[in-house]
Amino acid sequence: MVEGTSLENWHTGNGIVSSNLTPSAMTRFLYICLGGALGTGVRYLVSGWTLRAMGPSFPFGTLGVNVLGSFLIGAIMHIAMSTSLLSPTARIFLTTGVMGGFTTYSSFNYETVQYFQDGEIFRAFLNILVMVVSCLAAGFAGLFLAKRLLVS
Repeated sequence: MVEGTSLENWHTGNGIVSSNLTPSAMTRFLYICLGGALGTGVRYLVSGWTLRAMGPSFPFGTLGVNVLGSFLIGAIMHIAMSTSLLSPTARIFLTTGVMGGFTTYSSFNYETVQYFQDGEIFRAFLNILVMVVSCLAAGFAGLFLAKRLLVS
């Protein structure tokens, strides 16, 4: 097991949340910002491609990025927390930064609220069910794959 493994502290990189930004904390902060920008750009591209490929009948772009992001964060966190392959800074760059920018709960929330406001109750609940079940399944799949890869 690697340092900083508790759920409440995994995002800090070293398990310590500090109000004063030391040079190393500032570096981690900048890595998170850079990762967030990268994740946001990739989300834009993937969502746009998905919209063109699948059409606007259902928020497939939001579903796609959230499922893929859930899969990736499951794999990344398992690798980061059970090996020394990723430094704490790399872990927060990839999880808090890239995956934080890539996945999008706010879009999921907005789309679901819109379905409810438009009286499309079935689609609203379908969106909730598909998103939650798919993202949980993808998270477990990422964890499983990372475990299998590390055993090989």
